[in-house]
Amino acid sequence: QVQLVESGGGLVQPGGSLRLSCAASGSIFSINAMGWYRQAPGKQREWVALITSSSSTSYADSVKGRFTISRDNAKNTVYLQMNSLKPEDAAAYYCNDDITRNSGNYYIADNFWGQGTQVAVYS
Repeated sequence: QVQLVESGGGLVQPGGSLRLSCAASGSIFSINAMGWYRQAPGKQREWVALITSSSSTSYADSVKGRFTISRDNAKNTVYLQMNSLKPEDAAAYYCNDDITRNSGNYYIADNFWGQGTQVAVYS
């Protein structure tokens, strides 16, 4: 199977920076789009950023100009560099990958979530 393992969350003051990582492992044939979502307590999960297999990027308006998504295909890893953090950025952050995986003699397109990493922004 496939697993996504996130790291890099933590506690930061407003204006600070954090870098999240999400490494995929397992029976991976290829990784297509990779993205980040976040969910604050009492709120719905929301999309944050996306990077395609050709490294085209897109961002939610709320993070545009402050967050940068990138990927390292050799490491099957997606990153989220978060700068100028605000209290409203505090949430659990989840990576989400579209992965084509090997299953015996077949290739199966599938979608996977990480377990989440917590980001807290305090003043």
